[in-house]
Amino acid sequence: MINRVVLVGRLTRDPEMRYTQSGIAVTRFTLACDRPFSGQDGKREADFIDCVVWRKQAENVSKYLSKGSMAGVDGRLQISSYEGQDGQKRYRAEVVADSVRFLSSKGDGGRDNAPPLKDDKAPPTRNGFAQDPFKGSGEIDLSDDDLPF
Repeated sequence: MINRVVLVGRLTRDPEMRYTQSGIAVTRFTLACDRPFSGQDGKREADFIDCVVWRKQAENVSKYLSKGSMAGVDGRLQISSYEGQDGQKRYRAEVVADSVRFLSSKGDGGRDNAPPLKDDKAPPTRNGFAQDPFKGSGEIDLSDDDLPF
């Protein structure tokens, strides 16, 4: 049997971390995941999916993610039941995360983690060089001794 869930979305509120009586960290959070279609009114809709993560990853989620952060979750769907205050049996669906990826935060506008600009004239490239080391005349002086094969 296969029970695998993969989600990408933004946290709807700050994660809530607690510890079990035996000292194991558990963090709960909710992801807002956009649906791939628009509703009848033309607006995009989202699903709000409860997630739970355990142990060291729970501590990391609580420490590094906050409301609005984008995260990727890989886990399994779990349905649990409990008795409500009115005596009725209630069901809860949640994703038990095997891994959580920190994709971006709301404040960074979806940018990658490029180094900050040191001057306005020459922004660094992705590899951190002030200029592209491969940009030039197009000619490369190589001899057969320079090749590894």
